[in-house]
This record gives sequence, structure tokens and C-alpha cells, in this order.
Amino acid sequence: MFKLVVVAGPLRGEEFLLSNDEENLIGRDEDNTISIPLPGISLKQFSIEVTDETAYLKDLGSSNGTLVNGNLVRSATIQDKDKIILPDCILQVVYLKENIILVKKQLEDEEEESFEKAPPLPKALPQKITHLFKYKVMPFIHGMNEEYEWRIMLAIFLAIFVITTITLTIFPVLQDSKKILLVESAKRGVHFAQEIGRMNARALEQKNIDRVDTAFLDNEEGVSSYELFDMEGRIVRPIGKLNNYISDPFSIKTRDWAKTSKSGKNEYVRVLGEGEIGVGSRINAYNAKLGAFEPVGIISIRFAPRTLAMEATKNSRAYLEALTTSALVAIIFFGIIYFLTLRPLEELRYLVDQGIKGKIRTIEGKYLMGELGKLKNSINNILQKNRELSTDTDDFEGGMEEMEDDGPYLSHLQEFMKGSGVSTMILDSDKNLKFINEQGEDLVGIRENVSQGESLLDCAPEKGLAATIIELCDNSGGNNGISEEAEYELGGVPSTIYVTCLIGKDNYPKGFYITFIPIT
Repeated sequence: MFKLVVVAGPLRGEEFLLSNDEENLIGRDEDNTISIPLPGISLKQFSIEVTDETAYLKDLGSSNGTLVNGNLVRSATIQDKDKIILPDCILQVVYLKENIILVKKQLEDEEEESFEKAPPLPKALPQKITHLFKYKVMPFIHGMNEEYEWRIMLAIFLAIFVITTITLTIFPVLQDSKKILLVESAKRGVHFAQEIGRMNARALEQKNIDRVDTAFLDNEEGVSSYELFDMEGRIVRPIGKLNNYISDPFSIKTRDWAKTSKSGKNEYVRVLGEGEIGVGSRINAYNAKLGAFEPVGIISIRFAPRTLAMEATKNSRAYLEALTTSALVAIIFFGIIYFLTLRPLEELRYLVDQGIKGKIRTIEGKYLMGELGKLKNSINNILQKNRELSTDTDDFEGGMEEMEDDGPYLSHLQEFMKGSGVSTMILDSDKNLKFINEQGEDLVGIRENVSQGESLLDCAPEKGLAATIIELCDNSGGNNGISEEAEYELGGVPSTIYVTCLIGKDNYPKGFYITFIPIT
């Protein structure tokens, strides 16, 4: 199946589907299969017969002839991307691989499905990761967005980001500092256990554990409690627990360790929580018969130094200070991100209002946000359709005010041309030749006195050049007068064609200023 798309001229953007069942007549006549109501086109310009994947064009004796890819033809086989050049109109042939569904409701359903349905998974790893994140993770976030405002979600996720970042960066550092302090405190507790052995060496040599002196532990800072007991668990110190058996969980674990441990270490250290450390050690006595030391008792100390409590307070304060500082910075960044995102949307709303009022033709915007590009294109298409519908309605009702005349605008452009110093051409709003200087005449082969008032497609010796200029004119007119350019070889010399549209007070093109600059 084939279709014709108007790529240049007043009807640019319109599409005509070619029938496979009958001969397609194209011309100005309303009874034709495809009617193109432009003055330079014959009533019956040409016909196209479509057979499967082949299209055959035949000129019907038109006065201006039919050009295919710049060549005048009477008949030709046309294919995808061929250009058919007519007066003030260029058609491009498009081959459709699939049948077009012309059911409005079904098209709307397909659009809804394409919006919700994820596209196929790409093969490249970076695109695959992005695809999985966008279509697997983000739907959950989008569901939250249906319940909560965007700004609230931004604040929530920014807060989560701050807390997570602080926790994963500051908290491990504080924990490492705490571990170092615990190790140092544990060494102090081990020193106390070793000190008992040194102070009671004589009693231990006699294996008289009841005479072991531990009074210095009662006055040591940081020692919350201790128990000295024999290998069976009978407490001998402090005096208040004499001859009782151990019931403290840490003391029991220390005894089990002393009886079963084969590691060779003489100290047993455990962090008991809440700033408290448990330190256990065997009390060894020298056995002269064996010629070696053997355990005769066990000391269990609960050690709670003030530095641990101070460190815990200090760490909590440091964490809260970091969290507070980050929260204040996050508030500033929230404002930046929120208003940075909001500004292009406010500008877009303002431009849409201006477009509806007819003050501007297209929406561009000065703020760079590529994600809004497709939305702007859709809005521009809507505004263009709105203008076309308004124009058609005004023409039908006979109430359209007379448009501004091109004359005054073309006179201004003619004054600009006098001092240009380069090859210059001026077209009116209908792309008819109005003025061309001598350099331009020699370059493109058009004489002003012979061709003035004629369509550029009719008077230009090179139809490809005419089609290029007309396309640039349409682009400049559609972009609110922004200059358009293209490279083209003229007389064997590569040149750049610049086209600038002059917009009138009624927001319609009034003339086109065209210059040809050789590329050096």
C-alpha cells in the first residue's frame, strides 16, 4: 500500500492514501480520487495505478508536466521516497508495509496501550538496565504519584536520600570509633585481671585462692561489679558473695570458656551492651611438680568506663548534627529542583495561552528541557490545526477579515537587497518571484523582467533547487521567521542557501528573503 505526503507547499503535512482497487486520479478537479486545490495544478494532472508492491505513474497531458525526482516524465514506475514535483507542491511517495487501521476508536485504544505497555527489552546492557528500572521499578513510584502530589513525593524521596546517605557514610565512621574505644577499654579490663595475679603471686603459689586480695577493684573507676570464683563456680570474692555459686550470665560463660578453651589465650572479652564490657581471665598458679602453670580460679569483671557513655553521647550528637546540616542543605536543593522544574512548565503554559490568542505561531521556549520536546511538538501541531480550522471556518462563513497585503513588506525587503552585496532573491507569501539582483540572476538562471510574479517552481530552470528553497521557506514560516539554511551546488560551486521569512502583523508570512553564499 502506498500514500502521498505533501512535504512542501501550502498543503504541507497532508496525506493521501492510494487505492489498490482502482486507478487514482490526481488533480485540481473535486471529482478526482485525490483533489489538490492549487492554482498551478491541472484539473487532471496524473494518475497512479497500484499493484501489490508496485506503483505506476502516468501524466494525463497536464499543461505544466509532471516531475519525478526533478525529471519530466510521461510515465514512470515510482517507489518509496520518490518526490513528485508539482506547481507550488511537492509530494513524497511513502510505501506502507502494514495496513493502516482507519478506525478512530481502535487507534485511540492502541495509543492508550502503547502508553501503558512497555516496549521490547533492548539487547545492550546499559539500555537494558535503564529499561528495567523505568518499566519495572518506576511503575510502583508512578502509583504513589497517583495518590500524592509530585512536590510531596520529591520532599519524601529527598529526605530518604539524606537519611540514607548520612547513615551509610557517617554511621560506619562512628561505629569504627566506638569499636576502637571498646578495644582500648577491654585492654584496661584485662590489665585489672592480670594485676590480681601479680599482687597475689604468693597466695597463688600455695594454691590458696581464699587469700587472694581484690580490694583494689572496689575503688577502681569503671568497674561496676566483679566475681572471683574457683573452677567449680564457688565465689570467694567479693566478701559479700563468699561461698555462693555464680549466677551471673557472663560469669557462667567465663567459667565455660576457662574449662573448654584450647586457644591459648588467657583473656575472655565480650561487649555486653549499653556501654558495658565483660572481661574474664584465668587465675593461674605454678605447679612445681609439673613445672607449669595451671588454673586455680577465674576472675569475671563487668567494666563500664565513663568514656564509653561519653563516646555514645558524642556519636549521637555528631550523627544528629550531620543529619540536621544535611536536612538544611536538602531544603535548599528541594527549592532549586522544584522551581527549576516548575519554571519550564510555567513558561509552556504561558506560551500555550499566547498561541491560543494568536500572538505566536509556534512554541519554542528559552529554557532547555529536552523532555518537553515531544509535548511542544504535539502542542504546535494542535495550534496549527486550530489555525487551519479557524481559517476554514472564517472562509466558509465569509467573515474573515482581509489579510495584510504583501506589498509594504516586500518593499522593505527590496531595500535590504540593495545593500546585500551577494546573490539575493525575494519571494512573496505564495512563493512567487518578486525581485532578484544581477548576481542572483547569473547564479540561478532566472531573469527578473521575464519571471516576475511567476511561481518559483515554474520559472526555476533547476526544479531541485526550487523544491529546496520552497521547503526552507515553509520551515522558516513555520518557525516564526527563524532563518533556515541548506547546502546546494549551484553552477558547480557549493553554496549555502539562507532563507528568512518576514512575518506580518497578522502572524502570517509576507515575504521570503533568500541569499546564496558560496562555500569557500
